[in-house]
Amino acid sequence: MTGSGRRILIVDDEEGIRIGLERFFRREGFDPATTGSADEALALMEGGDFAAAVLDVRLDGHDRGGELLAELHALDPDLPVVMVTGYGSVESAVRAMKDGAADYILKPIDNAHLLETVRRSIELVRLRRDNAYLRRELMTNLYGHDIVTSDPRYRSLLDLADRVKDSEATVLLTGESGTGKEVMARYIHFTGSRRERPFVSLNCAALSESLLLSELFGHEKGSFTGAVEKRLGKFELAHRGTLFLDEIGDMSLSVQAKLLRVLEESSFERVGGSKRVSVDIRVIAATNKDLAELMRRGDFRSDLYWRINIVNLRLPPLRERRGDIPLLVDFFIAKYASKYNRPVTGVSAEVMELWAAHDWPGNVRELQNAVNQAVLLCRGGTVELSTVVAGQAHLGAQVPDLPCGTGDDAGLASIATLKELRDTVVARHERRLILATLERLGWNKTRTAEALGVTRKTLAEKIADYGISLGRG
Repeated sequence: MTGSGRRILIVDDEEGIRIGLERFFRREGFDPATTGSADEALALMEGGDFAAAVLDVRLDGHDRGGELLAELHALDPDLPVVMVTGYGSVESAVRAMKDGAADYILKPIDNAHLLETVRRSIELVRLRRDNAYLRRELMTNLYGHDIVTSDPRYRSLLDLADRVKDSEATVLLTGESGTGKEVMARYIHFTGSRRERPFVSLNCAALSESLLLSELFGHEKGSFTGAVEKRLGKFELAHRGTLFLDEIGDMSLSVQAKLLRVLEESSFERVGGSKRVSVDIRVIAATNKDLAELMRRGDFRSDLYWRINIVNLRLPPLRERRGDIPLLVDFFIAKYASKYNRPVTGVSAEVMELWAAHDWPGNVRELQNAVNQAVLLCRGGTVELSTVVAGQAHLGAQVPDLPCGTGDDAGLASIATLKELRDTVVARHERRLILATLERLGWNKTRTAEALGVTRKTLAEKIADYGISLGRG
């Protein structure tokens, strides 16, 4: 396993180069370990956790570096190794690249170039490892080989996504917040032809214009106050993979112009730099705003809109796919029961009815949060209504109202105590259940009491308490 990003192994049999590189990397915040011997390098590897290695091709009087590269990778297959070589050993360095070296640097060493190469190699290994983890999580824990849905409309969106996922076409995902736009973006990437390459995401609404430019394109050292070192941007990190730009509707016009140029030319310049960097990326953009309306107001460039809107997938809100609510509840129950090691296997009929009736303004994200809370607070194997009420009240959220036919739909905002909140919600649901059972059984109180599992006297008391008149609610 590669190190945390600070520890670096330097192997060179020239003492002056070792000392110079050790001092340089230490000044740059690394923790270098140096040696001039291949055997000592292997001993250091076995006793330490390194993020990268800088290795001279020529060791012990001959081209021992290639053999040492293989031995280092046998100990840590993910270790990025940068080879250093003189002009006479370029052929050996190229051969080492084919054998798994991250890159090679020619002597005399340009320290700044070496530093950039090492940092880029470490970042790419981290990104590759993160993407491998995300891919496993998504493909096994999120939806296996599919997204959780039985909704025909959503299935048609998946069919369209499957038809374009292997293309280079830019995809625009639209829909309300919480509808799963990033989930769809990851589905397109991790089931498509770029699945083995990086998936890099950036929320355009979370950053100021200057920071967004730096995040997108990277920056050169000293390009602005606080730029103490060169940094790679998301475009570079997503090379040969997918760049997901979330909330693209919040991007300023000036940044939109720069983004359009990159999409058209597949190249860009880092902030503060003059050298053009070429990239091969697939862009997926997302927004919860009406881009057509933003164009009419002059807040979004029409040329960029048509450039990113090659394929448009509008994800429906959860209230338009209510049939998926039970499927999603079951899925999230299993997920969080496993995460928290709880014996929860499902929810009561009352809870399911409550959740099925709610409009979920926060969409799937809100439902996931509700199930997460319920599983965490549940004391048994089934989530009951009292658990949902208690959890929502404790967290300061509003419990979804159940339609109860009383005309009292003012919500629960005026309720002050947890007991009052719980009693109110349970009473509303109880009245609704009694009324529905009376109607179903022809207003026969004896049969209704039997169906509800209470005595006829108890039923009569509740009918009186809830103001239910025989034959109407």
